[in-house]
Amino acid sequence: MNRTLIPTTFCILLLLAACSGDDVSKAPKGYSSQGTMKIAYATGMLKLIETEPEIPASLQSHLDLSFKTTPEKELTLDLYHPKDLDAATPLLLFIHGGSWKKGNKDDYRRYLVDFAEKGYVTASVSYRFSQEAPYPAALEDVVCGLQWLKDHAADYQIDTNRIAVIGGSAGGHLGMLLAYHTRDSTFVSSSPCGSKASTDIQALVNFYGPVDLTTAYARQHPSVSDFMGVPYDNETHRKYQEASPLNFISADDPPTLTFHGTLDDLVPIGQADTLDQQLKAVGVASYYHRLKGWPHTLDLGLKMNRFCQHHMDAFFESYLK
Repeated sequence: MNRTLIPTTFCILLLLAACSGDDVSKAPKGYSSQGTMKIAYATGMLKLIETEPEIPASLQSHLDLSFKTTPEKELTLDLYHPKDLDAATPLLLFIHGGSWKKGNKDDYRRYLVDFAEKGYVTASVSYRFSQEAPYPAALEDVVCGLQWLKDHAADYQIDTNRIAVIGGSAGGHLGMLLAYHTRDSTFVSSSPCGSKASTDIQALVNFYGPVDLTTAYARQHPSVSDFMGVPYDNETHRKYQEASPLNFISADDPPTLTFHGTLDDLVPIGQADTLDQQLKAVGVASYYHRLKGWPHTLDLGLKMNRFCQHHMDAFFESYLK
């Protein structure tokens, strides 16, 4: 074989793996390994989304709205909506990821802008990181963000009976805890924000979030132990259980849409498998996209992001309209 043909042939195969036509309802074909995916990215065959899009003239943005003061830092949120809103509108609340120790509420600007252009009010909250305050600080912060938005619903044309929470990775974990745990009697906030608003939501989207922090893999992971503030042992195992969304799933939980890739080397695919099984076992509507050959942060891929948004559109149409 002519060796000069090998790179070209290999690139063609990668291109085929990254594309699946124009049907955004079908997941783009994934990769055989992390290595082939990285080569596809390096050669420009795996296109990524624009993470900092310009704010269209049709949208109104409200940036750095303060919703909670903590000893560690001031917590703020960003909010977007169409300028021509004239009625109460569904809210999409985004929680960014970053292993509970980094990230920014602006990380989801792509989604914030896209869904605001589709007619939603969109918001993204900040929270305290693990190095600033351990669990349950971050959960309490996103709860306060949701309550603040409900308390100020009239100011931003928010329909408090049509709210979805969307989170990725650590944000997915916090979103699941908010959805499954904070409405029950076992949740008592040590850092309340003075609001009487409920934490009820109507829909949840989970992007590759950990659901069980007590697995052998999770309890030995430094990001998890840093988040918890204590290592896992016989004395602290209850705290790890309390921080695991899996332990709070019940029949009255909101319908859940999950995206998770089988190549995820940070949050094992088994976490999403377990979540889907448990939700269905108690009768909660679970829509699970188990995406073969895709890694963590899979929705940074342009075609995959379009696929995810397509299914989010249908999900929100079913439960928020």
